[in-house]
Amino acid sequence: MPLKLRHVFGRCVMHRQAGSQFFFYAIVQMVADYFLLLAFNSFKMTLHSFNIFLIVMACVAVIVFVALYFVDAGYGKFYNKKWGPAVNNKVGWVLMEAPVFIAMLILWLCSERTWDLTRIAFLFLFELHYFQRSFVFPFRIRGKSKMPLSIILMGMVFNTLNALMQGGWIFFISPDDYYAPNYLSTSKFIIGFLIFLVGLFINIQSDDIIRNLRKPGDTKHYLPKEGMFKYVTSANYFGEFLEWIGFAVLTWSWSGAVFALWTFANLGPRAARIYDKYKAEFGDELDTKKTKRIIPFIY
Repeated sequence: MPLKLRHVFGRCVMHRQAGSQFFFYAIVQMVADYFLLLAFNSFKMTLHSFNIFLIVMACVAVIVFVALYFVDAGYGKFYNKKWGPAVNNKVGWVLMEAPVFIAMLILWLCSERTWDLTRIAFLFLFELHYFQRSFVFPFRIRGKSKMPLSIILMGMVFNTLNALMQGGWIFFISPDDYYAPNYLSTSKFIIGFLIFLVGLFINIQSDDIIRNLRKPGDTKHYLPKEGMFKYVTSANYFGEFLEWIGFAVLTWSWSGAVFALWTFANLGPRAARIYDKYKAEFGDELDTKKTKRIIPFIY
């Protein structure tokens, strides 16, 4: 086992007190990610084969985009028992989002570009988002809703593949000189970085607005109207989509662009269903001329 990976397992052991179930899950996930990395290395993926991987992922995103207009992913507002056994929503979000956080770290630690400053900046921004989604957002969820294990499994699979897309490009496939030492001062990094930060702010702010719509004990439904909800009914999705557009720009990569495509393919149809649900539930209270679904003034 590589020395760097031993350090990763060592850190995990140090945090065993956090809970045996999460410790066990973290070990299993890291072992799975490690073998995925071995497969990634043994395949000796070239730029050509990596581009084929991206094309396949982009094509699947288009299929998912169309399919989700006919099938509601059964979690959150659209939870449905037909999706099978379910677990607590908080646990579900951790299990679904943590794999990409862990896998990205392993890809970084096992690469030969561990201390490349530009790539560390990419890693920090990527992990900043997924730390918030994996270990902060879930524990701020109110209520006792559930998430189907089937949804969690699909999320885990995609998130691991996404780690291979982003981490594979950044730490293994991209040419050595693609991200020169002065890259962090280029306009594409600065513009992408600002877009990413704005998206992150909108995403977190919108989650807070939704979370505080009801006071403890209140069961009534309310239409969110603050922040970017003035312009779209799924402002949290808009913020996340904006983040990954920014990431694609700041990395100036096709892998980032495919992830942004996947984000819209997954969230766009869901935003449309939420829009329809709000129209039916709130009627004229929703200003359909001003308020769009996920992209202000457009869609």
